[in-house]
Formats: sequence, C-alpha cells, structure tokens
Amino acid sequence: MSDQEAGLLLVAACALLDPDGRVLIAQRPEGKAFSGFWEFPGGKIEPGEHPEAAIVRELREELGVEPCERCLQPFAFSSHPLEGGRHLLMPLYVCRKWDGFPDPKENQKIAWVMPRDLNGYALLPADIPLAAELRDRL
Repeated sequence: MSDQEAGLLLVAACALLDPDGRVLIAQRPEGKAFSGFWEFPGGKIEPGEHPEAAIVRELREELGVEPCERCLQPFAFSSHPLEGGRHLLMPLYVCRKWDGFPDPKENQKIAWVMPRDLNGYALLPADIPLAAELRDRL
C-alpha cells in the first residue's frame, strides 16, 4: 500500500523569492477546495515523483515559470492533520532563480509579499507555520 493510500498526502510547495526579498503567494481560485485562501505554489507529489520534480511541474502548470531544479533549497516542512484521518506532509523549498514571469494559469490571484507581512493574508492552515519560518529565518 502506498503512502497516498494509507492516508498520507504528500505535497511540495515553493517560496519563490524575488531580488527584493518578497515571496510569491497565490490565492486558491473559486471552485477549488479552500477557495479564497492563500498558499505557497506547489501541489501533490505524483507516485514515483520526487518533491523537486513536483515543484518544477506545478510551477510550470500553475504559473508558467521554469524554476531551476538545482536552485531549489529545502527550507522547512509542515505536518498537518486533514479530515477523515488523513494527514498532509509538505516540504517547502526556496527558489531564487527561475525563467519567465509568473502568469497565473488557473485564474488565481498572486501577490509578492515581504515575509514579515504574510500573516496579513488568510493562509491555508498548513502554510501558516511555513510563513512563520520564512518570517523568522529570512
């Protein structure tokens, strides 16, 4: 039985950091679970996929950018209970180099935010401790 079948949801997220030290967050669009909440871009890790590959794929699909996979730096992780006895495990990577300009592909809003100001956004519960790590360590 895979981790996914056992109730463990593996998700990878990325904090894109611009030269001014701002981090990119995205608002979940209408029609998706937790619509209106803000999150670090990323998504589910597919079976057989490693977290860095998931981030590259998700950022390409969601924002039209190509992050440098070698430039993804493991930064922190979040462990969060979900409904129905499931559990989310989410590593957060920091990336300072990518090709292209973020262009939301799923009708989501994006914002560039200083880490100290992240708590002013309605973040998903699993993203809240990651925002605190960014604020405290960057």
